Amino acid sequence: MRITSSAVSLNVTDPTASAEFLKRHYGFTEDMAAEGFVSLSRPDTAGFNVIFLKTGLSTFKPESAKGHADGLLLVFVVEDIDAEYARVQAEGVAITTPIETEEWGERYFQTADPNGVIIQLVQWMSDPTAAA
Repeated sequence: MRITSSAVSLNVTDPTASAEFLKRHYGFTEDMAAEGFVSLSRPDTAGFNVIFLKTGLSTFKPESAKGHADGLLLVFVVEDIDAEYARVQAEGVAITTPIETEEWGERYFQTADPNGVIIQLVQWMSDPTAAA
């Protein structure tokens, strides 16, 4: 198998609000949009898209997965977590989890988009494979 691109699709009440949040605060751009659907990408994550789908779309398959995007984190690894933390705070984004460093070297913070999707930025302060 050869994977040529990947995406995560998240069911939310208001796809446009989630898309605008990622565009405004995390540098994503809109690739496609239609009623109840927005697909975003970034030039530095080639072949990866974040897709927001409106909950309850009749075309959504499988039926059992039509609910809201709960219990997940949308995580992006960055080079300077402290600079990103200061930037996001300066933009007035509410911080869900303040910056902290785990004993295994993961330094992170979390925000939530208007639909409650948790966005986590991470910087590895040490080699994550060394802790394993």
